[in-house]
Amino acid sequence: MNKLLQLNKSYKILVSGGGTGGHIFPAIAIANEIRLRYPESQFLFVGAKHKMEMEKVPAAGYPIEGLWISGFQRSFNMSNLAFPFKLLHSYFKAGSIVRKFKPHIAIGTGGYASGPALNAAMRNGIPGIVQEQNSYPGVTNRILARKAEKVFVAYANMEHFFPSGKTVMSGNPVRREIIDNTVTQEEGKKHFKIPNHKKVVLIVGGSLGARTFNECMLRDLNRIRQEEIHVIWQTGKLMADQCRKQASGMDNVTVTEFIPDMAKAYAAADVIVSRAGAIAISELCVVGKPVILVPFPYAAEDHQTSNARSLENAGAAIHISDANAATQLINTMLQLTRDQEKQEQLSKSIRKLAVTDAAVRIVDEIEKILKIKEDE
Repeated sequence: MNKLLQLNKSYKILVSGGGTGGHIFPAIAIANEIRLRYPESQFLFVGAKHKMEMEKVPAAGYPIEGLWISGFQRSFNMSNLAFPFKLLHSYFKAGSIVRKFKPHIAIGTGGYASGPALNAAMRNGIPGIVQEQNSYPGVTNRILARKAEKVFVAYANMEHFFPSGKTVMSGNPVRREIIDNTVTQEEGKKHFKIPNHKKVVLIVGGSLGARTFNECMLRDLNRIRQEEIHVIWQTGKLMADQCRKQASGMDNVTVTEFIPDMAKAYAAADVIVSRAGAIAISELCVVGKPVILVPFPYAAEDHQTSNARSLENAGAAIHISDANAATQLINTMLQLTRDQEKQEQLSKSIRKLAVTDAAVRIVDEIEKILKIKEDE
């Protein structure tokens, strides 16, 4: 732990990140590391109203203010008409939050609210830092990076997008419960009531599920019924009832809308099927299991495909496009469960990419920025 500053020092920390777990979990991880070093510090998160951060952040023990902000839809949508008004309103409110809270530093991990919050802080002379999770950054972070003190990244060659003197390779912060997971595979299987001799496939589409995964499973349930494997199938809320109904009576499929204890699910798995969000990938590198990545094709700037290709090029994952999933996913999944040599090769390669101290690295740099500002 960096000892640059006095342990009894306290700071006011503004944090903005949300919309998805991929932005929220890194923000919380960084805040947790700062709080560990400086327990008397005050934190204020800024998120987007009606988005998941308004629930997840308070659950992690931090206060949050919501902005009336949303994304701009690339296809024609009536909601786009309100976008300029939302943006203007959010910039004014973010400015008010910054002037009232008076933070020592502002941290942005992406999401709709991150732009107005960091912009307001930096316009008021407060140092800002950006944490970019993906291999292809969004427009907002590229703009914010021009005035930010540091930009923390998880992939090589990000100087193509960010000023090289500001860019720091840190990796993505991963949830502590994943890093510290000591659950054995036997214990994981027991939790899901799976016979110990069976190979386990974990299909996880993020907090909202993945329609593509659900449709692939529904199409091939009769085939899976005959296999000597067990599938933990996380469906998301929208298709949960349909998937449960279709899989009713199958003893080798566990259907669940949401997995509250991912540590046990990761432990139980022999093979994992996942989208290619940056934080999901960072967790999967730590978990070290064989992975099939199917990127969500409509993610901003198609960054999930860039993420998946980075792992594929390193021999650390199998990459299947969303368009090819209907014909390739289940076949590839079943083949991989039978190929122990391929499993071991993928596991060995993906473990090499694991970063378990990203939050520590980021906060070490934050301490340096705060020290410099104190000395000015």
